[in-house]
Amino acid sequence: MSIKHLYADPPLLRHQRVAEIADRLELTPQVLEDKSILFKLIKSSNDPWRKGKEILWLSNNKGAFIKPCPGTRDYLCCGYQILHFAAYCVMDCSYCILQSYFHPPVLRYFINHNDLFLELEQIFQKNSIVRIGTGEFTDSLMWENFSDLTPDLVHRFSSQQNAILELKTKTVNIKKLKLLPHNRKTILSWSLNTPQIISKQERATSSLDARFRAARQCSDWGYPLAFHFDPIFIYPGCEKEYKNVVKELFTHISPSNVVWISLGAFRFMPALQQVVKQRFSESDIVYGEFIPGLDGKMRYFKKLRMDMFKILVEQIKSICPDVLVYLCMEDEQVWNYCFGYSPDQKGGIAAMLDDSARRHCDLV
Repeated sequence: MSIKHLYADPPLLRHQRVAEIADRLELTPQVLEDKSILFKLIKSSNDPWRKGKEILWLSNNKGAFIKPCPGTRDYLCCGYQILHFAAYCVMDCSYCILQSYFHPPVLRYFINHNDLFLELEQIFQKNSIVRIGTGEFTDSLMWENFSDLTPDLVHRFSSQQNAILELKTKTVNIKKLKLLPHNRKTILSWSLNTPQIISKQERATSSLDARFRAARQCSDWGYPLAFHFDPIFIYPGCEKEYKNVVKELFTHISPSNVVWISLGAFRFMPALQQVVKQRFSESDIVYGEFIPGLDGKMRYFKKLRMDMFKILVEQIKSICPDVLVYLCMEDEQVWNYCFGYSPDQKGGIAAMLDDSARRHCDLV
């Protein structure tokens, strides 16, 4: 991580966790009396998005830590729960929605973990399966250099029977996971893409081969795995390249230990287009056959998405017919075209994922 400045809200300056983070980063925390000063500093930069990656703001989360994925009523959602422990990312993917989501963008880490754990305890008391992930507003394993939250979360999930934690990453920061008694209640998942996309559009992320090797290591440590082909890009030769990624994936990983694989096509809010043009002038990802979707996001024409999804579904199923593959934020027509059924025929996406989690993660 390339953090150069550390700020903390006034009541937290003497907090033990702030002191520990400052010590690991070898930075002196500055008191943040007025957050508008910090925002002005970021906005005044020639590249506010990069500037925000150099500044870490430590604060309390004054809202709920665990919230349902917002989804949209116009597309089928999986019923995921988001654990919001931090925001933004030091990696620099051209397509990252966080560039247009946070205003201004700044690395933020919440330190009131006791409140987080109280919320988790309430979740653990439920009599239904709950799928919780930390990778919505940041990378799940990006914070390992100064944070001990991941081992604590893995430990807490291991001692209950109805919830699973999914850690989604583009890194190989897995060392702290090695000796943890996870009890298969934590799923390690990686975002996957073609080597071309990773090299051109995913700055400062781990290579595809490194991700595969990290996944295999976690599998050897007994963790169940998941993979996400999201976002999928459509470009000349993409079909062959994505099929090759699937082939390579299963030369490293046993299909029997994969809980699920998701597929999602590149989609973006219109505001992101200008950010990409400004920050990634060499990138052509926002130029293509896009139309506004029902959720206001720009999407590839439906037929293009459907054909690409079907190619990948057939490739995955030809190697591992029993693995659960699902689509992220698509409608019934797309599902029927790619799978020959709609999720409602199997109880809904949430039920499909819950069932797979139950079988792979020893849930009740």
